[in-house]
Amino acid sequence: MTPGNAPFVPPGSGWPEDPATPGTPVAHGTGDVVELAAKAPDLDGLCARQSVCRACDRLVEWREKVAVQRRRAFADEDYWGRPVAGWGDPEPRILIVGLAPAAHGGNRTGRIFTGDRSGDWLFASLHRVGLAALPTSVHAGDGQRLIGARMAATVRCAPPDNKPTPLERTTCLPWLAREVELVAASVRCVVCLGGFAWQGVWPALKHAGYGLPRPRPKFGHGAEVELAPPPSARDGASGPVLMLGCYHPSQQNTFTGRVTEDMLDAVLTRARDHR
Repeated sequence: MTPGNAPFVPPGSGWPEDPATPGTPVAHGTGDVVELAAKAPDLDGLCARQSVCRACDRLVEWREKVAVQRRRAFADEDYWGRPVAGWGDPEPRILIVGLAPAAHGGNRTGRIFTGDRSGDWLFASLHRVGLAALPTSVHAGDGQRLIGARMAATVRCAPPDNKPTPLERTTCLPWLAREVELVAASVRCVVCLGGFAWQGVWPALKHAGYGLPRPRPKFGHGAEVELAPPPSARDGASGPVLMLGCYHPSQQNTFTGRVTEDMLDAVLTRARDHR
């Protein structure tokens, strides 16, 4: 363990794009998450609360241990070491959902899907199809922005072995459910990166008032499901909201060819063009 490394960036210390302040309320358990998510005044306030959550002891311990020990390639960098909040357009047409931040990706950079190989693939594709301003996302404050799109995760902290427990997913759900609810008025398409995201977003969509088909459709690359928009969003909606499945651009998938650039571009183009 390297002496002197901080376990996390204190809220309000000047980290780029930090949504929180020293006065942002902190969730210390499941009940706190439910209450603070429900009472968040707006999307910015919700993201601030997401970014300081300490409700899951195992995840807090792991994300901060990683931030202190660090990977050798990033030994000279400060690590974010906190939950990674939703990020992107506040009124998105496309909501992109993943499982959780990577230990040396979002947990390091402070931005979702940023700082690892999966993020490199995702942002390159988003840029090619016109949904991101830059082809790379390196670190919070690097000038990157999403165009008509927003990113979120079913779990906001980096989990050991990239595997959150069922309880951790349940505890984190109110953060996602409230975020889905707050952006529902503009969303026309939901893209799920991987089967865990597909499963995890389902209860969040239900909570936000979407009409969901039964039985739940199976996940697959290119899978499409039409959702009835929630009552709060129907005045501005021209038709069903489209839910798309996409294999996660993990190293395992990209190295083996299970996911190619063309496959990723095709899903994001379908999301972009859905009206």
